[in-house]
Amino acid sequence: MILREKIGLKLTVAVCLTALVTIGIFAAFNSRAQSRSLLAEVERHADQLSEAVKASTEYDMLLNQRDRIYDTIRRLGTRENIQRIRVMNKTGAVIYSSDRSEIGRMVDKKAESCTLCHSADRPLERLETKERTRVFRPRPGSPRTLGIINPIYNAPACWNAACHAHPREQVVLGVLDVNMSLAEVDRDIRRGELGILVFALGAILALSAILGLLVKRWVDAPVRALLEGTRRVASGDLEGAIPEGGDDELGMLAQSFNNMTRRLSEARLQLFQSDKLASLGRLAAGIAHEINNPLTGVLTYSSFLLKRAQDQPELRQDLEVIVRETIRSREIVKSLLDFARQSVPKRAEADINEILERSAAVVANQLALNQVRLVKDLAPGLPKVTVDANQLQQVFINLFVNAADAIGPKGGAISVSSTVISLSPIGITQIKKAACPKRHSLIDEGVRIDGRPAVRIRVRSEKAEGFLYLNPMYGMGGHHHAVAPEAGPGARFVCPECSTSLLADKKVCPDCGSPVYAFEVPTRGLVEGCTKPGCGWQRWDEVDGMDRKEFVELKVRDDGCGMPQEVLSRIFEPFYSTKGQKGTGLGLAMVWGIMDNHNGTISVESAPGSGTVFTLRIPVKP
Repeated sequence: MILREKIGLKLTVAVCLTALVTIGIFAAFNSRAQSRSLLAEVERHADQLSEAVKASTEYDMLLNQRDRIYDTIRRLGTRENIQRIRVMNKTGAVIYSSDRSEIGRMVDKKAESCTLCHSADRPLERLETKERTRVFRPRPGSPRTLGIINPIYNAPACWNAACHAHPREQVVLGVLDVNMSLAEVDRDIRRGELGILVFALGAILALSAILGLLVKRWVDAPVRALLEGTRRVASGDLEGAIPEGGDDELGMLAQSFNNMTRRLSEARLQLFQSDKLASLGRLAAGIAHEINNPLTGVLTYSSFLLKRAQDQPELRQDLEVIVRETIRSREIVKSLLDFARQSVPKRAEADINEILERSAAVVANQLALNQVRLVKDLAPGLPKVTVDANQLQQVFINLFVNAADAIGPKGGAISVSSTVISLSPIGITQIKKAACPKRHSLIDEGVRIDGRPAVRIRVRSEKAEGFLYLNPMYGMGGHHHAVAPEAGPGARFVCPECSTSLLADKKVCPDCGSPVYAFEVPTRGLVEGCTKPGCGWQRWDEVDGMDRKEFVELKVRDDGCGMPQEVLSRIFEPFYSTKGQKGTGLGLAMVWGIMDNHNGTISVESAPGSGTVFTLRIPVKP
């Protein structure tokens, strides 16, 4: 990858440039502040020195002891870092100086910055310390020099002295000028600037290295993993997962990506399954045209030959096998056609008891041959229901035939009953749609409870994470939900797609005090429930406020062999059969689809050796 296309490198360079500008500005201000501080210290020292010179020569000036004044100025002027000390009178003549060659000279007021004290040839009487200080170079290329002037004021001792002729009205008698070399100060400033520069460069390099490592770990590596993952998905590989990392935005993005690929994989599998079912439908249609006629011919001629072979036992036995297998093949074709032809019901008002009677008449001969009695307990005067009578007849015929197969050749009884019941919507209302606050679906078609798609919630604890699968039948949440891993205190309940929290804010279960989950059923409000396994508390305001509903309930009971629990959980799956070669696994799948299309329910109870009971409920008012 080209360097300029790497987001981690771009981010590092951008932050480093920002740091470079910031640290550079800080270093410049710091260096300037340090220079001002050093100069201020030298100014203070120079001012103190000039005051000391004035104090040292004040008495000698009052006595007009010029030699002592010369000697004092000379001794002080030869000290380290002091270039010269001189005293000038009010006319600008140098009267005392540590450099005797200057005595008697007239100073150039402009060259000596005397304009600080004189404006239009008129002397100022008072001057601030900052205005008395100047920095200059005596010669081009020479070190800088700090000069400070200190006015010598006409004190009472001066105008009262017998040896002086200074009038009382004269304020300034002269000026003391002290010049100090700034060579050492400049060296300190340069050393400080160099130190600041080295520190700034070191800080920038260290910051760049640390930032580069952090960006590589926290940004570059996750982005690379995401990029590699998208390439795999683009190539058709939906099985690999990328590391999810932490709980930051990139970690959440990785989780969403893995959820997306998992959903895509499931969708592809479902699409593949749908394609298989569509192909099966087309195959069934082709079989109807291409196989039914030959099968009918084979069955007709084999049955005719079977009648003619009454006195040929061996031939008769072979023909019986042909007839039996031909009939089984025809039933397989019929089952495929019935499953493939499922469609939207053509509903009309019908009497359930009449549909049951017709269904019983269709299978009466088959039941009699298997020595199975059909006992009917049908309540008279049932309200009519709006259903597709033909589809419901398919349901009852399938249940009767399955019950006869479960009873076996020894014979037994099938009982069918019908009645009207009134039920609360709690426990019979299915949650067919569920969404998180960001509108991601929580319905998981891959996990089914009692044949219905479960509601899935991701659970994250301190050590691991897993899923909570809720029974989609409202009011049954405490009976069929499992958590992996076990959710403990502090566990988070989030959307599997976007990790948005599904915990209800500031709400706890009124039964056990545990946190409460909440999700939306589009157009039907919120469903809330307890997160503690085993606690069945749930609330759905829309359903809780509904009146009881009337259903026509039908029970088909047999005294056959029964089924274990592991079989019960799968009997409504397409192509799952316990009959071996005798079954196609499509009958009960078709029954489930028809009941679901009628907004009805079907449930089953069974145990080995105790028979089986199918309970069907069809709403009186659709």
